[in-house]
Amino acid sequence: MIQLSRSEIQALVSIDSGAIEAIRDAYVAVTDGRGNVPPVGYLGFPDSNGDCHIKYGYITGDPVFVVKIAAGFYDNPAKGLPSSNGIIVAISATTGQIVATLNDEGWLTDLRTGIGGAVATFAVCREDADQFLIVGTGTQARFQARAIASLASRPITISVWGRSRAKAEELKANLKEYGADVAVVDDLEVASRVADVIVTTTPSSQPLIMSDWVRAGTHLTAMGADSPGKQELDRKLVARANCLVVDIARQCLEHGEFAGAFADGLIKADDCTPLGAILSGKVVARRNPTDITIADLTGVATQDIAIARTVLERIPGLKL
Repeated sequence: MIQLSRSEIQALVSIDSGAIEAIRDAYVAVTDGRGNVPPVGYLGFPDSNGDCHIKYGYITGDPVFVVKIAAGFYDNPAKGLPSSNGIIVAISATTGQIVATLNDEGWLTDLRTGIGGAVATFAVCREDADQFLIVGTGTQARFQARAIASLASRPITISVWGRSRAKAEELKANLKEYGADVAVVDDLEVASRVADVIVTTTPSSQPLIMSDWVRAGTHLTAMGADSPGKQELDRKLVARANCLVVDIARQCLEHGEFAGAFADGLIKADDCTPLGAILSGKVVARRNPTDITIADLTGVATQDIAIARTVLERIPGLKL
């Protein structure tokens, strides 16, 4: 059995073409019958502002299946600790033997989520979209900005908003080290009204983006709502959208960004379009430049399988 530390994993994978293609295929696997994705295990820790997700699954034909434990405790930065942590176990799909433990401390989850958000964004936004707004200043804001900058095939402008101007400036400085230039904005409403793409990355339980702030033609990718009680978008905005995109419908309607609007009867399950069907070319998401589109991404186990497999395939001499 191989045991990999976070630093060893970071030396093997990044926001690179192989990882991007693996994550893209992971979404398709959900819709083409290859993905076996059981319901997510969830533990909430409201007294500590934290939660834990247990995701596991298998992609037909893969040499391994994966079990992942990922925790998020959102007050940790004030304690000098990272907000996310976790571990991935890769198990042989032919013998059931444990192949590897990836003690990534949540880094692979952050990486695959960042790549996944950017993949979804560019699959659905207007082809001429060039004004990108990232809402939030935490770890996932960093990964989203880096992935968007990496996947962009045209010049774009990235702005960031956070409740703390100081944290937004820290994010700007951090991203500059990776070659991504971003501007800090102070007024979320004003920034939302001029954005072509809005990516939300917070654990908020109250809407941050209101419906009347969003103009025709805007795309939104909602990353933060991944457990009960979280919400970043006005429910009226969700109901107003012309196309609702999901990574996996049952998760999004149970505890994703769309859950509130679904519970209120503002949208139906049939209103949701699987991202994998869009990426495989079976469905066209944006039919009009003036459409408002929203992607609700709660994270699926096939992403964890894909990113873990990518790491293992890059270990010299390892036969899966």
